[in-house]
Amino acid sequence: MHSLIIGAAGMVGRKLTQDLLKNPQLGSAQITTLDLVDVIPPDRPDTSQITLRCQKADLSDPTIAATLIAQRPEVIFHLAAIVSGEAEADFDKGYRVNLDGTRALFDAIRHEHDRNGYTPRVVFASSIAVVGAPLPYPIPDEFHTTPLTSYGTQKAICELLLADYTRRGIFDGVGIRLPTVCIRPGKPNKAASGFFSGILREPLVGQEAVLPVPDTIRHWHASPRSAVGFMRHAASMDTGAIGPRRNLSMPGVSATVAEQIEALRRIAGDAAVQLIRREPDAAITAMCKGWAPGFEAKRALSLGFRAETNFEHIIQAHIEDELEGVK
Repeated sequence: MHSLIIGAAGMVGRKLTQDLLKNPQLGSAQITTLDLVDVIPPDRPDTSQITLRCQKADLSDPTIAATLIAQRPEVIFHLAAIVSGEAEADFDKGYRVNLDGTRALFDAIRHEHDRNGYTPRVVFASSIAVVGAPLPYPIPDEFHTTPLTSYGTQKAICELLLADYTRRGIFDGVGIRLPTVCIRPGKPNKAASGFFSGILREPLVGQEAVLPVPDTIRHWHASPRSAVGFMRHAASMDTGAIGPRRNLSMPGVSATVAEQIEALRRIAGDAAVQLIRREPDAAITAMCKGWAPGFEAKRALSLGFRAETNFEHIIQAHIEDELEGVK
């Protein structure tokens, strides 16, 4: 099997790459070739099991998608995106990368399909940002998409495209509405939600972290480990049970900031919690009030998707995967 990861240099892309190299099996198929593509050169992990090819490329360049699809990968993971804060700050860049790049990819598949009957599995990384306030809690699977950011709007449009191209038999698409991925390893990115990871990640290694919102803010989370699991399952599952509603809200953990902090206290003690410095930011707080507090995710659960069930599990996954099991 030939697989392609677009956005392979991002955090989830790197984690997915590592996982596929460790276990190059998707369902009953063995991965023999893996292409890694991103606007910055993806890391080239050492491997002797499969053919690994890395390419620096910008999907929003209309010539790139056709080149990638000419190789006819059977499974395509489309993870490339400009994150929420950056998409809001740079309107043109957000639409060029998040929408135009996705459309270019889908159309490249369509042209190859029309020529040769090519019909790959496409796993699209969407976002819970496709919904917006006023929001019930928990949010049912049938809740309408009313994004309140440009990023959410771009993802919602791509979800419609994914469903329509799948309906027409061009590809077999699954849209994964990712919760906020927490705890993100490495340095903070430009996502407006980055503080959710920061108030846990930094104190776990003895560093100060800034909390810009009240303790009462509630949101929906899953670990990087779960995000990789979502992608794997979407790539190999029987899509016959999904039906025409191809975009799924993933399971996760609903928690307030206060509950996050208490989970940190239980695992790392008072000393870690004392490293959290409160610096209220009215703009970030106002933005957070429109974010999803939590989902029922009944459809995803019934289809076999799984995530953590409490925040201690999320913190422990970070400790095991990033801190060598030592807090």
